[in-house]
Amino acid sequence: MELQIEDSVLVKSYINGEEKALEILINRHNQRISSFIYSKVLDRDITEDIFQDTFIKVIKTLRKGSYSEEGKFLPWVMRIAHNLVIDHFRKNKRMPMFEGSDDFNIFSVIGDDQLNVEKQLIKDQIDNDLNLLIEELPEDQKEVLMMRIYKDMSFKEISENTGVSINTALGRMRYALINLRKVIEKNNIVLTN
Repeated sequence: MELQIEDSVLVKSYINGEEKALEILINRHNQRISSFIYSKVLDRDITEDIFQDTFIKVIKTLRKGSYSEEGKFLPWVMRIAHNLVIDHFRKNKRMPMFEGSDDFNIFSVIGDDQLNVEKQLIKDQIDNDLNLLIEELPEDQKEVLMMRIYKDMSFKEISENTGVSINTALGRMRYALINLRKVIEKNNIVLTN
């Protein structure tokens, strides 16, 4: 029985100039990454393009020395693939072209699941980005924002849960939003498609 070399060892070997190590990594994870990409784009050619782009990014990052091995090679590659799928949808705002007449509208009978997949991917990315931004807030502001937005609590309920006045809760929410806007503007972050 052949022993399987760990991904981290193969990554180090590749960084040290052993090209075969990357080939083993690609073959090992090809099916999983390709299946993931295909499940989003539903097109073999596009899947192949995104798969290749993913490993081009992997190679560039490894050669630059900006990859830190923490036993997370596959999740890291999947994240790159995920981001490239989102980029694909953003670049190709695909909308089927149909001519509708006055008495018949083609859009009333077809649903475009691909558009829903696109919107879900973009929404997931925005949610993820927003959560990272929220983590940067001071604890008291983050707490009020999470209760208000994610738990849909009233300011009266927030006041009771945190032991501060309603005005303090309102102030913390206001500062949380101001701080989020500052970070978004400072870093030119776009949270919409």
